[in-house]
Amino acid sequence: MSRTRVKGVLLAAVTYAVMVAAPAWAGGGRLWLEAKGQEVHQQRSTLSQVARAAMPSVVSITTHQASADSAVSGEEPQKGIGSGFIIHPDGYILTSAHVVEGASDVFVSVLSPRGYPEDFPAKVVGQDPRTDCALLKVDTGRKLQALKLSSASHVEVADWIVVIGNPFGLAHSVTVGVVSYKGRQDVTPNGRDGDFDYMQMDASINPGNSGGPVLDLHGDVVAIANAVNVAGQGIGFAVPIDIAKAVLPHLKAHGKVRRGWMGIAVADYSKDLAAEYGLSTRGSGVVVSAVEEQGPAGRAGLRVGDVIVGLDSRKVDRAHKLRWQVAARGVGKSVVLQVRRGAQPLKLRVKLEELPTEETASPAVAARRSPPRKPTGSRLERVRTDQPAPRAAVKAPEPAATPSP
Repeated sequence: MSRTRVKGVLLAAVTYAVMVAAPAWAGGGRLWLEAKGQEVHQQRSTLSQVARAAMPSVVSITTHQASADSAVSGEEPQKGIGSGFIIHPDGYILTSAHVVEGASDVFVSVLSPRGYPEDFPAKVVGQDPRTDCALLKVDTGRKLQALKLSSASHVEVADWIVVIGNPFGLAHSVTVGVVSYKGRQDVTPNGRDGDFDYMQMDASINPGNSGGPVLDLHGDVVAIANAVNVAGQGIGFAVPIDIAKAVLPHLKAHGKVRRGWMGIAVADYSKDLAAEYGLSTRGSGVVVSAVEEQGPAGRAGLRVGDVIVGLDSRKVDRAHKLRWQVAARGVGKSVVLQVRRGAQPLKLRVKLEELPTEETASPAVAARRSPPRKPTGSRLERVRTDQPAPRAAVKAPEPAATPSP
């Protein structure tokens, strides 16, 4: 290369460097405010640290679901995959109930101290379909690294979250996103009713992510990955960890949740209900729309048209919150209802009983049932994998590691 050409190249490089470093507005400073990359780098580093620290506590779950037909035909049992995470060093694992639903065998893959996966049979200690929580137990012969359970109240809309799981059998996959919404009750995965108070997020989740942890930037669990809107993109749902913390003692002690029950139906206060029951249009609380006459609340004197404004020392303003608070109290507990009957304030003590099954429920119910939950109009599915997902549901081709049905 000639000396003239070298000078030309160097001159061009110096000119480019000057242009980049020089202010964009020659008349006196930049036309814009220059962003600094330090905070972005720090945030990126935090996300990475959270993921790496949590990885040994996240497990992959494989289930076998045998049937009478497979036993006769000799076919292999249907396989399913999901995720979970260790909550106690003794081997207790939290996952979604639908991950282990109907399973004849459950196996859990745990990272060894050297970083390679080890498979162990797992016992289903208990499960609760209404909250979609299940408690598993594995015996590894050593103490395991557990994640700390926080609260969904510790994150707000637009806060960063980290999701780790087993999508399509791809163990320990990490996705990140933000909290999109808190307190979704108007969605029903696979059309099933339940005690849902979903956290919506835009972190990518797929079949196999169910049961995996949703972490805040402290590395603590704030929710459990649970469902995804298959008609959209970046619309995932997680069960707040607070719900799991309320049912875990029941699952460990009884294998199921013994819910408190009052024998009433309630609905959010609205102008329509106020007009129907002759109430003030400016009122608040929860309207009693049905009372089982021989149920606990009926025997305590609660009537249709009463407005519940408090439970013990807590204010009541939403029907779903009242249902959950009563259920979480448990069987045999007594609660004090603060009631407004017309202009008259009342206090009624109700001793909670166990929620009857459909076979034992009494048909003697006063007035009407509360209105059904409003559908969202979109298809919401829980994200356990028990067969390869259709290609239309994913952007990229299915990985070769996708488990067979």
